[in-house]
Amino acid sequence: MSELSTLARPYAEAVFKIAVESKSTPDWSEMLKFLSLVMQDKEMIAIVANPKVSQEQLTALILEICQDQLKEQSINFVKLLVQNDRLILAPQISDLFEAYKAEHEGYVDVELTSAYALSKDEQKKFATTLKKQLRKDVKITTSIDKSLIGGFVAKAGDKVIDGSVIGQLQQLAKKL
Repeated sequence: MSELSTLARPYAEAVFKIAVESKSTPDWSEMLKFLSLVMQDKEMIAIVANPKVSQEQLTALILEICQDQLKEQSINFVKLLVQNDRLILAPQISDLFEAYKAEHEGYVDVELTSAYALSKDEQKKFATTLKKQLRKDVKITTSIDKSLIGGFVAKAGDKVIDGSVIGQLQQLAKKL
């Protein structure tokens, strides 16, 4: 786990607790995703890192950019992030929030990478198998990586299931 995720964890936990108590997890989820996208922009990163930009200026800029996405509690959250010089953590906070949300709602997001495109039936079979193995409902996001040669790699949180040809070749090379 990265240092940024470690720094982001208390903020994500606090926001998630507020979101659950106020029954507004979808609103917080959307706001955090939007703020995350804003904070991944290179120009925004440069502005946040610029010591000549005051906290007041930065707060005003972020609130103007995000105005349609923010409600009273989320405005206070953005102000807190700016005040504590943690605005740059927005992507990690969003990712952790989504992980807490998935855990709370009883599902797990799985990134399924395969060497070739999977049909809907194959995706359903993977989902069924992963649901049994992980003992949770599964939401699969698929991608293609031809460097796997064949097979798949499934990532669910901190679990990785490597059934790829390249992964098996690397394990064989280690044993030899």
